Amino acid sequence: MATIRNKSIDQSKLPARVFSALLILSLAGQLAWAVENQFYNTFLYNRITPNPQAVSWMVSITAIVSTLTTIFMGTLSDRTRSKWGKRKPYLFIGYILWGIFTAIFPASAYFQPVALGIFMAILFDSIMTFFGATANDAAFSAYVADVTTVENRGRVSGAIQITTWIAFIIVYGGAGFIIESIDYTGFFYIVGGFTLLIGLIFAPQLKDPAVTDKPVGTYWSQIAETFQWKNLLAQRDLFLLLISLTLFMLAINTFFSYLMIYLQHYVKLSIGDSSLLVGAAIGIGGIGLAVPLGILVDKWGRRQVAILAVLLESAGLILFSFSKSLPTLILSGIVWLGAFTGWVIATGAWTKDLYPEEKRGQFAGYFVLFNVAFTMIPGSLLGGWLSTAYGIPTILDGQAGTIPTPLIFQVAAGLILLTLIPLLIIRRNQRADQKAGRNH
Repeated sequence: MATIRNKSIDQSKLPARVFSALLILSLAGQLAWAVENQFYNTFLYNRITPNPQAVSWMVSITAIVSTLTTIFMGTLSDRTRSKWGKRKPYLFIGYILWGIFTAIFPASAYFQPVALGIFMAILFDSIMTFFGATANDAAFSAYVADVTTVENRGRVSGAIQITTWIAFIIVYGGAGFIIESIDYTGFFYIVGGFTLLIGLIFAPQLKDPAVTDKPVGTYWSQIAETFQWKNLLAQRDLFLLLISLTLFMLAINTFFSYLMIYLQHYVKLSIGDSSLLVGAAIGIGGIGLAVPLGILVDKWGRRQVAILAVLLESAGLILFSFSKSLPTLILSGIVWLGAFTGWVIATGAWTKDLYPEEKRGQFAGYFVLFNVAFTMIPGSLLGGWLSTAYGIPTILDGQAGTIPTPLIFQVAAGLILLTLIPLLIIRRNQRADQKAGRNH
């Protein structure tokens, strides 16, 4: 099997220029993804058709595109041997085209009839997703695994996680005001231009570890051999960890899509109080705890932090479901969002520890498959069924509907405990942290 020999980067301490470039590239990528996740949908609904099914089609199709792209382009980056490096070409070109197609997206509204406009919106979103997944989900994720070690991966993951929460606050807190001022087209130009510019400036600052060996076998054989029984057994702990990711995120998606609806219509929080709640939870539980949790992941261990995060997540969601006042909602919100942050950092570092060194890009695709593709649809459908079957009947804008109740958080709290099953199986059979440390 091919091996990666890192001759150019001292992995015991990530160079400041590389670390800074990673953070800025991550922030630009998370901003672009946050805009795609929220405002592509609202643009399609507001400017092309108010048919929610069109939004569902676009979300479902691009989720598939993202997953397949990460697997296939990640595998291609694993096998790339060029004078520009292994991951850098995909980061550089990917960010540039990611930005261009983000800016192009609003042009879909000019196509008539409506069916053609819907088709073009989905097409533009799919092309943008292809380049975004190539640059961020495949190349960026694999590059982080390449240039970090089991000793510092938690700290780096914690710092990168901060950029996710910053992007979340920027997009959900300020994007609406920008759109009101300069309309969707100007907004997408800004986001696309920023993504393109960051790629142009900061992707070249990354330095790929030197790779001396040629890839073994063919491109398709590398993908196919992963699913051979002997190789599945060899990666048993990694796949058990991926199953735990699926169980955890399935539970999160049970309530997350309905969180703001619950706060507005069941708890009856004002928009201002809801913003305060979200801001406090992200500021303290997300941004404030990310680096300390990353240090804890490196010092205490991935497994221990992951198990603690599961228990605190479940407890936090139960507390949140019984909270009615703003102070208790903020406190319980900090608990479950802080636990979520700890889970993301611990499992993000742990999976990178266990990726086969010569297949990190390919396995970054499997991470997306288990963490996103397998969780978003069933989780949201379960939450929708719970909200409909056990919700409070209401009339909104003259139409009959139901209001989600605390049950969605309580069911999620129970489902999250199932995550402990694969985690404990890993513990009984192998101490993956120690194994990863020896392999490095």
